Amino acid sequence: MFFSNIPNIKYDVKPIQYPHTEREFCVAKNFFRRYIIDKDVFSYTVMMNKYAVEDGQRPDQVADMAYGNPHYDWILLMTNNIINPLFDWPKSDNAVQQYCESSYDDPYAEIVEYRTYKISTGKFLQPDSGSGTPVEILALDEGVTVDETFYNTPFHWFDGTNTYTMPGSEVCRPITRYEYEMEKNESRREIWLLKGNFIPLFIDDFKEWNLYHDSSDYITKTIKKTGV
Repeated sequence: MFFSNIPNIKYDVKPIQYPHTEREFCVAKNFFRRYIIDKDVFSYTVMMNKYAVEDGQRPDQVADMAYGNPHYDWILLMTNNIINPLFDWPKSDNAVQQYCESSYDDPYAEIVEYRTYKISTGKFLQPDSGSGTPVEILALDEGVTVDETFYNTPFHWFDGTNTYTMPGSEVCRPITRYEYEMEKNESRREIWLLKGNFIPLFIDDFKEWNLYHDSSDYITKTIKKTGV
């Protein structure tokens, strides 16, 4: 269904020039023409649902589960701006492990970066109104990416009264290559699903967007020509 709705382009593979006396054309799908989803759509919960892709689950399996048609996998990929499923779709945990072990000397020991722990001062800031939830005052936010120097340097913080010192290795931790790749893969698991009742509208809009309009290259609504 996806490829049948992609318009064609008549490509000039042999323009008129010596020693040629006539042109030769080849017809191919125009993959330079890409349908883009309006980002505002994702803020409309009436149109989209969030879904966590299960380990090893393929796009066609998710489409079959969500829409009852595995051939709607292209809609799933387009609504999530996934251009190449081999790289952009979440892999199975086993596939990530195999990738790490085949691509790196020691993915379980190689350090990619360091990330901070949450370090609280033990104090709270009261709202000006006197009511509401107090805000915890932190000496260090959780999840901040830092370098090896930070990890090896004592960390000092002041709570308004006293100064405290902690080893850098106690306020942040190393992230191995394996952890990094697994986390990156996990971040791809949360996708958007267009609700089923909007599928016909999406397909109609996709078809209309892919039609050519009058121009110097126009042949029909589904084919145009171009030269080299």
